[in-house]
Amino acid sequence: MADRISPERRSALMSRIRSKDTQPELAVRRLLHALGYRYVLHDKRLPGTPDLVFPARRKVIFVHGCFWHGHRCPRGFRPAANREFWAAKIERNRVRDRSARRELRRSGWDVLEVFECGIKPGRMAALRARLEAFLESPRLP
Repeated sequence: MADRISPERRSALMSRIRSKDTQPELAVRRLLHALGYRYVLHDKRLPGTPDLVFPARRKVIFVHGCFWHGHRCPRGFRPAANREFWAAKIERNRVRDRSARRELRRSGWDVLEVFECGIKPGRMAALRARLEAFLESPRLP
């Protein structure tokens, strides 16, 4: 069934979606802070403006929403209405993400992407292990 929300209402709803300080990002930040890690937020000097930057370690973490970044999980669904627009929008996001990762790696940064589907109460132990392994591992050549 097609979406029956007016364009004005849809625009109002979409304008409330944040790109910084999202619930998934805050959950990752709380976890890392509790583990004793300190970080810089949203460093605009780096490609892609990573969500969390660990300058001394030369590591960055992006916390992505599954829908917006086209993750292949149930949360990464494509809306039935306006399919062409959403397919193009999400593909542009994916291309931008790849470009930012590539630029960061070429500049000597290690990159980790965390998707919102991996930030659930039942998955926090696995997330913690993944974050610690990433941050404690030696830098890639």
